[in-house]
Amino acid sequence: MESPHGAAVTAESLGMRGPRGWVFRNVTFSAEPGALVAVEGASGSGRTCLLLALTGRMRTTEGRAETGGLRLPKQAAAVRAIAALGPVPMVSELDPAFTVAEHLGERALLQGRYGASLRSLLRPRAERRAAATARVDEALEAAGLDIAALPKAGRTSVRDLERLEALRLSVALALIGKPRLLAVDDTDLKLSDAERDQAWALLRSVAAGGTTVLAVCSEAPEDALVVRTDAAAGDRAPGTDGRPTGATAETAPATDDPTTTITTDEETADAFAETGRS
Repeated sequence: MESPHGAAVTAESLGMRGPRGWVFRNVTFSAEPGALVAVEGASGSGRTCLLLALTGRMRTTEGRAETGGLRLPKQAAAVRAIAALGPVPMVSELDPAFTVAEHLGERALLQGRYGASLRSLLRPRAERRAAATARVDEALEAAGLDIAALPKAGRTSVRDLERLEALRLSVALALIGKPRLLAVDDTDLKLSDAERDQAWALLRSVAAGGTTVLAVCSEAPEDALVVRTDAAAGDRAPGTDGRPTGATAETAPATDDPTTTITTDEETADAFAETGRS
């Protein structure tokens, strides 16, 4: 029997400690392939670090986690091969000077050169070009981005895109590689209520297509499996946070000790530095 395309994601008592204390701690949840997982919490509560840890890009310091059956952090390189990043500040941001077409062309070229099988590389150039075009068109459709509707079509610069359009472009770029897990940071940042609904509809459709979606947000939709990274989650009674039956998501209890809880963006940046990211 063929396994599902999406990657199951599990965490048990997962934690990450930085130079000034815990970035996040006691995160426990289980998500099936094709699930929509919302990582909810206040800015500076370790949401982005958890996202990067579960995609094999940061190293945790306690607990256990698996993505697609691959153990973290031991098999982080293999996880990176099946998990793609949408927009993540300082990690996978769009270049504002590039046009939409340039971004798509670059990603298709990289995918064709480094993500393709040896057999596909031996195909005639015209056939490879047609396959790359089809892959880009498929990703754009899945992301709901109509290039023809942009002010200058494919020649539109990223700096001229609306926030929701930029999100769709980032998702499309990630989907070109047909990942089993899509990770998106700051999903609802600077979006109106209507735009926020559209953003979640986009991610919901990606998940419905079989790709597991891990999305950082300040407020999760009711139908998502919710994982909280702030202390407030410890005060909620089980079953009141909108996550599906059988899922668990726990975070560390509140503490007054500033050496054990990271609460600012500056301290989160320190954790990036300790793990080798800037």
